[in-house]
Amino acid sequence: MNLVITMSRRFGTGASTIAAELSEKLGIPVFDKAYIEHEMEGSSYQSEAELIRRLAEKPCIILGRCASEILEGQPNVFNIYVSASKEDRIKRIMQQKNLSQADAKVLLEQNDRERSDYYHEHTGKMWGDVNNYHMILDTSALGIENCADILIKYFKKLEYI
Repeated sequence: MNLVITMSRRFGTGASTIAAELSEKLGIPVFDKAYIEHEMEGSSYQSEAELIRRLAEKPCIILGRCASEILEGQPNVFNIYVSASKEDRIKRIMQQKNLSQADAKVLLEQNDRERSDYYHEHTGKMWGDVNNYHMILDTSALGIENCADILIKYFKKLEYI
């Protein structure tokens, strides 16, 4: 099956790590904001949505960029939302960015606000609404290190892979 995974996430949840591990285990690429913005530079694509639809013609993982909405209704698309407790996200950001707790909290809140605004601006919907996703992964409860394996087992059970 031409499985396309979209992954929306809160900042500091470890979703990029999960996507990278899934990519390795499934042998499919991950496309994120940096990749999509780079591809848009000087390209013939009219919009990010057009590029995302083109990328989704082959198996892949797309991080953010409202991909779950852009690809809505396609049977081969599986939409995931990754969350975690605010405390865990702050700790992770402190470690990754070498920031104080106060600075990590400010960065987290700014990033979440920007993602929420971007999502609402482009979809008219509320970011993080559970009704927009097939599965919610809470990395605080499940552990980042377990999420890719959980997804692989689920995809095998449903014969997606």
